[in-house]
Amino acid sequence: MTIDGNTELIAHIGYPTYAFRAPLIYNPWFAKVGINAIVVPMACQSEPYPRFLRSIFNLGNMRGALITMPHKVITVSLLDDVLPTAAIAGSCNAVRRLADGRLQGDMFDGEGFVRGIKRKGFEPQGRRVLVVGAGGVGSAIAASLAAAGVLELDVYDVNDAAAKALASRLLRHYPGMTIHTGSNDPAGYELLVNATPMGMKDGDPLPVDMNRVDPSTFVGEVVMKTDMTAFLKAAQARGCRIQIGSDMLYEQIPAYLEFFGYPVPTPDELRAAAA
Repeated sequence: MTIDGNTELIAHIGYPTYAFRAPLIYNPWFAKVGINAIVVPMACQSEPYPRFLRSIFNLGNMRGALITMPHKVITVSLLDDVLPTAAIAGSCNAVRRLADGRLQGDMFDGEGFVRGIKRKGFEPQGRRVLVVGAGGVGSAIAASLAAAGVLELDVYDVNDAAAKALASRLLRHYPGMTIHTGSNDPAGYELLVNATPMGMKDGDPLPVDMNRVDPSTFVGEVVMKTDMTAFLKAAQARGCRIQIGSDMLYEQIPAYLEFFGYPVPTPDELRAAAA
């Protein structure tokens, strides 16, 4: 692509940046369809980050920012407007400047997960769900599932206080929900989400007793380091439909692009352009 005086910037801010994958997905897509924009990795450490985030939006051609570790949590406190999913998750991974100059943030990890399972034919509305892991990504997925209208959303974390805090945040935004905490027994759920690093490699302890998972349960993973984790292999052996972790990444990018006001591709189009 040609960078000229009309090129718009999307900052990809985190530290370190060596493992950033977003530029390898967004930029080939922009070039393929003729969008004059570029995602630029920006390695910013924690101390200067609050000043840096506000300052880059003084640039007239800054379309938005992708936020990654270690800045997702602190970003929430730096914004003028925080959308519900980011408020529930307690973290933010996308920031845009509104017409009045205010900075608005949202969280799309959960949206990517929900779009992925819907594309695979699983409709979460009215379903019973167990999310294992109440950290940043688990909270984001729980928030997006709540927005999608699940009937019952149960949360388990080895840190029970974290699970209870997430349940409390969910109920503030969705007071009609049914939420339980404290059990990781997967029996009876229609959707099971592993939002922990457990069960990544063969021989690792699994986040739940897979013998208790019904074959009709849809099982999703957030780990992206490898596609078929030991957890997903165990789910597949039970006969369950599955979603790999990297699907969440490719599914959330169309949501980001929509947030920034760009045309929205399908995940398959993104994968083809990146390849």
